[in-house]
Amino acid sequence: QVQLVESGGGLVQPGGSLRLSCATSGIIFSIHDMGWYRQAPGKQRELVASISSGGSTNYVDSVKGRFTVSRDNAKNTVYIRMNSLKVEDTAVYYCYADPRGRYYGGIHYFNSYWGQGTQVTVSS
Repeated sequence: QVQLVESGGGLVQPGGSLRLSCATSGIIFSIHDMGWYRQAPGKQRELVASISSGGSTNYVDSVKGRFTVSRDNAKNTVYIRMNSLKVEDTAVYYCYADPRGRYYGGIHYFNSYWGQGTQVTVSS
């Protein structure tokens, strides 16, 4: 059974920091590209940051220089460190895992998965 479980969300003041974690099980974590998405009320879900299986990272312009995504393949966990948080960062943050058809142990893996989300509220 595949599980992606986010944690670390909460209420923080503007300028504060949070670190979100996404612990995975049931997948071959090392072959999955991992992403952090967010969805604010009334808005579409957007990709905030991603980290490839090889460790390459990408960020949406609005979080560059403030957010850092990382992964620990030994712990099957991806993280996002969020500094200098702004009110507009308020959203539900979701973890996403995508193997992109990679080949492992004689099998191509295509199924992608979402976590259940964790709320981040930035407010004074």
